[in-house]
Amino acid sequence: MPNAENFDLASFLPYLLNRAAEESSVEFARIYKDRYGLLRTEWRVLFHLGQHGEMTATDIGRLSRIHKTKISRAVAGLQKRRYLRKTPSSQDRRREFLSLTDQGVQVFKALNKEAQSYNQRLLARFTPKEQAALLLSLKKLGG
Repeated sequence: MPNAENFDLASFLPYLLNRAAEESSVEFARIYKDRYGLLRTEWRVLFHLGQHGEMTATDIGRLSRIHKTKISRAVAGLQKRRYLRKTPSSQDRRREFLSLTDQGVQVFKALNKEAQSYNQRLLARFTPKEQAALLLSLKKLGG
């Protein structure tokens, strides 16, 4: 069905954003996967804890917009690697506070340096004006 009301997938913003996200994350994924055996959701949970300190899974879900079942799997994987610890709430047994272990902090610090370097390489493709526009636009779309 060519030319279905002049819809152009190549100009469809969600499609372009998804492609850009996938393409831009491939190299960084090799770093966290090959060096630390982490999955995408695991490194995202690790980074939230590294940046914000102790949090609940609910807090991480709210900030990251990752579904709670994926967070639960990521927490289990990080705990198995001894990067994360759970501390039960003294006020509510259903709540657990998550934090990085010393080993998790070291992984976070190393990956954080890699992420900053990779981010700079990505941004270097754009002029400073384009960088500012891109970051502003993505922040507007991301809420």
